[in-house]
This record gives sequence, C-alpha cells and structure tokens, in this order.
Amino acid sequence: MATSEKQTMVVGIDDSAHSFYALEWTLDHFFTNFPTNPPFKLVVVHAKPLPSSVVGLAGPGAAEVLPYVESDLKKIAARVLEKAKEFCISKLVNEVVLEAIEGDPRNVLCEAVEKHHASILVVGSHGYGAIKRAVLGSVSDYCAHHAHCTVTIVKKPKIKH
Repeated sequence: MATSEKQTMVVGIDDSAHSFYALEWTLDHFFTNFPTNPPFKLVVVHAKPLPSSVVGLAGPGAAEVLPYVESDLKKIAARVLEKAKEFCISKLVNEVVLEAIEGDPRNVLCEAVEKHHASILVVGSHGYGAIKRAVLGSVSDYCAHHAHCTVTIVKKPKIKH
C-alpha cells in the first residue's frame, strides 16, 4: 500500500451494556495502545429505530403517539452517542466520528460499512438464546453474512459464580 490512508473500523452501538462492552473492547485492543497514531479511523454508529417500528401498527391514536416516540428516540440516540463519546475520551481516543442513523440496525450497519469503506465492523452480542434470536433476528448474525468486510462479534464474558 503506497498510501498512508488509515483503514476504517465501524463499531455499532445501542443502549445495551453488550454494545458498550464491544466499544470498550475495541478501544482497548486497537486504540489505547496507540495514543498518538491509532492504526484505524474510528466510526461509532447508533441505529435509531423508526418510530413506526416501536409503536407498531396500532390503530386509532397511533398518529398522536408518534411525535412523542420520535422525541424519545432522538433523546435516546443523543444519550447513546454522548456516552460513547465520553467513553472514547476516557480512553484518550479523541478522534472519533459519531453517527445516529435512522433504520433497522442490520441495514444501518451494513450501509455504514459501505459508506465509510470500513475494513472491520465490530458489534456486541446480546447473548440471546436460539428462540429469541430466531424471533428477533440477530444483528450480529445478519452483519456477519451481509457486511462487505471482516465482522468481529464481541461477547461479554459470563460472570462465573
């Protein structure tokens, strides 16, 4: 490679402990050891659900509820990105691109990979069982099969009693 252009790493986050563990793992393994010149450009992406996907197709009254749901989703997205930014700063990683993109996380993350020409996508694993994963659809499974880059699925270690 003749160019000194850094490769991009996209980290997908939501408001779960699992996704923040994945962000922490990424920072610890790829960024904190290189405080002045990390090997990757970091992009943190939060998929903001569509209000209609949260409310569902509730009959009469749904239209009145949507603006409140939209407002809550915007507040949650802002809080998630602010927490991610503080997390990065606490690990001395100041160069980070933070994005909240509306849509299904599976599509949002795969599209972010394309948009940023990412070479690695990092996602957390919620550790759902087979039935819940089959019903909800696993974001990490989807990304592993559809993202056009290496996908790292970070699992939070189980606490041993």
